[in-house]
Amino acid sequence: MIYGGFILTEILETTKKNLLKAAEAIRQNGLVAFPTETVYGLGGCAFSEKAIVKIFEVKKRPRFDPLIVHIAEKDDYNLLCSTIPSPAEKLIDAFCPGPLTLVLPKREKVPDIVTSGLDTVAVRMPSHPIALQLIQYSKCPIAAPSANRFGHVSPTRAEDVLSDLGDSVDFILDGGPTLVGVESTVVFVTEEEIILLRPGGIPIEDIEKVIGRVNIKRKMSKLLSPGLTKKHYSPKTPLYIYEGNLEELVKINRDDYALLTPAPLLVNDITIYPLSQAGDVKEIAANLFHQLRKLERMDYRAIIAIPVKQSGLGHAVMDRLIRASTGTVKIENQKFVFIDR
Repeated sequence: MIYGGFILTEILETTKKNLLKAAEAIRQNGLVAFPTETVYGLGGCAFSEKAIVKIFEVKKRPRFDPLIVHIAEKDDYNLLCSTIPSPAEKLIDAFCPGPLTLVLPKREKVPDIVTSGLDTVAVRMPSHPIALQLIQYSKCPIAAPSANRFGHVSPTRAEDVLSDLGDSVDFILDGGPTLVGVESTVVFVTEEEIILLRPGGIPIEDIEKVIGRVNIKRKMSKLLSPGLTKKHYSPKTPLYIYEGNLEELVKINRDDYALLTPAPLLVNDITIYPLSQAGDVKEIAANLFHQLRKLERMDYRAIIAIPVKQSGLGHAVMDRLIRASTGTVKIENQKFVFIDR
């Protein structure tokens, strides 16, 4: 495919022939972008240091940010992890395959570059059939961060990958829009404690129904999982989170700002971009990154996001908005006041 004078990676239909071709590329230390139920991943063989180096280079990702390793069989946790605490076994039985990542003690065979030198490894079993088939055909676990430039909005469609990575990958497998739309929930598990590292596709409330109280630890000396940097998931257009009441907002007349809302909202002259027509949090999460990518291509001075209720998937949505944001915005004397963080 030629775009703007450059040769770009071809987006492939997910036929068995193309999946086998992609799997062969993985076995030959290549990189393949593929859909999961959360976002699109940039995959390489988890046991190949050469492939993992390529992932970091293509994404321009700092080496201190560990990768998640994807598997296709529950038994493969034992391939990567030296021990599996009993709370982790309960979570695996309850939520795998699915958007849950467990951080567990790693085996020596897992390259240090995958884990950023940590003695733990982040592992998940995706539920997307294309992801599972690719891993099975590749005959190895696949390390796969999101298939985008580091810090940019995560990709939820094959064309998002093409836009960010161009010809830097061998193949892009097209599985259509992702279902969940935000990354997996990441949990650090030992026999003594369970710590939520990143909210995501499995609500923390559901996890606590299985294993009891989960601790929320926001500050750590080291990053134990992806998605924990302060600034992340950011569109090119500055995004600010609105702090104020909606009654003040409806009085503002500014058409050079986009208003990102959980549901339709009646205001004067600010263009509204609702993430869900009914305010459904699953729909909000599924549409968030796609809408941010659309808005960054428009000529707005800033995106103003209305907060989402922090329960269920709302925790993950707000986590992404906060990390994507430049700061907050409030209204004084019927004017926006932007506060950078």
